[in-house]
Formats: sequence, C-alpha cells, structure tokens
Amino acid sequence: MTPPSFPVVLTPDVEDGGFLATCPIIPGCISQGDTREEALANIREAIALCLKCQAEEGWTLPQQYEVASVTVAAA
Repeated sequence: MTPPSFPVVLTPDVEDGGFLATCPIIPGCISQGDTREEALANIREAIALCLKCQAEEGWTLPQQYEVASVTVAAA
C-alpha cells in the first residue's frame, strides 16, 4: 500500500534564511529548514507526528481537497 501524500507549501524565509514548510490540511503543522530538502524532511516528520496525535485529539483530515491557485489584481 502506498503511503498517503499531503500538500505542502514551501516559502522562502526572508527574515532568517532557509524555507518555511506548512501542510495546509493539518492546522498548525509547520516546520522549517536551512535548505528546501531539509524543510521537506522536517515537514514530513511533523506530519507523521501530527498523524500520531490525530486519534488522541479527535480531529480528522478532510476526505477531499483541491490545491488551486488564484490571481488577484493589485489594488
């Protein structure tokens, strides 16, 4: 069985350098790393830890979600 995939958003950390990583379908699941690869490894670990706490805390993951981009005109 293939492990589930989770959406992850990577953004450059302009203040401290490196990258911030968030998993938008798990509230509060955030990590960081000095490199893109380190940030991805760290968020993978954070997601795994969140999933271990899932049953204890009583929250569920959305059954379906869509990752989309929107364009917004500058004000």
